[in-house]
Amino acid sequence: MGTVGWGVSGDVRSASPLGSARRVARFTAVMYKPHYLLYGILFVLALEGTAALVSQPDTPWRPGWATVLRIVVVAFVLLYLRMVDEQKDLDYDRVHNPDRPLVTGAVSAAELRAAMGVIAVGVVGASLVLSVSSAAAIAVVLAYGVFLWALERRSAAVRDDILLNLVVTYPVQLLVAAYVLVSARDTGEVAAGWRTAAVVVVFAGAFLHFEFARKTARERRPGEHLYSNRLGVAGSAGAILGFAVLAVVVELALVQPWEWHTVVAWIPLALLLIPIYGEWRFLRSSESEHPVLPAVAFVLALYVALIAQALICTT
Repeated sequence: MGTVGWGVSGDVRSASPLGSARRVARFTAVMYKPHYLLYGILFVLALEGTAALVSQPDTPWRPGWATVLRIVVVAFVLLYLRMVDEQKDLDYDRVHNPDRPLVTGAVSAAELRAAMGVIAVGVVGASLVLSVSSAAAIAVVLAYGVFLWALERRSAAVRDDILLNLVVTYPVQLLVAAYVLVSARDTGEVAAGWRTAAVVVVFAGAFLHFEFARKTARERRPGEHLYSNRLGVAGSAGAILGFAVLAVVVELALVQPWEWHTVVAWIPLALLLIPIYGEWRFLRSSESEHPVLPAVAFVLALYVALIAQALICTT
């Protein structure tokens, strides 16, 4: 990723609100890629739809205004968390990602924090339209993001041990999922119950499949945050495939496709061919890094299949 247009000029040092807004907008354009937004949209639709299917299958599920508002909130929260990550990873990025906008000075930490404050007020206010519980749930997500930032600054172990870091950082994803489910419960799309809560495991497996795939390499790379540095190539590859299998197995157990007279309900099982191919390709080839595209394809295809399944099976 180049730094064209991100030079440290007088405009960067300007303290005008308009100049700061422009720099934050450029930061967003560079660091908040379209696939983040696509992920947020599919995540909310797939999570809400699957929870609706397993909790109240006799009630048709159709995305409504509340669903759209949840998508908007989650999209801005993902941007908020992206801003948090840029600041808490600054020391690491100075070495391994020197072209990042915060490293080059193209945007300042103060400007990102101001934008985070605006986002926080906006998403909590928007969630209040849905319910008080929704606002409280999204506030917890925002607070946990800041807590992680503070924790990593104070703990070298959390900062440098990738597995420990995963243990303490991954819950923010669970909290986002909890926000969607709590909010959907309050607006009537989802019924409360253990099956609704168990749906989160499907999305945890899918996310962790991608997370391990993007941080696995064939050779050991000291200083880099790679799971393969800790687990070895075989261990990391096993985790990648294992998380995909976990997502699909739990989804099948909850949805019970044999109860539905549609081939759509079996698509998640067929999608396991994608991560299987990804591991075969990585282990059989001489590529230095684990291919990310199969993991991306699996997650996106799974979410699309879950959305289609919810729309068809709840009619």
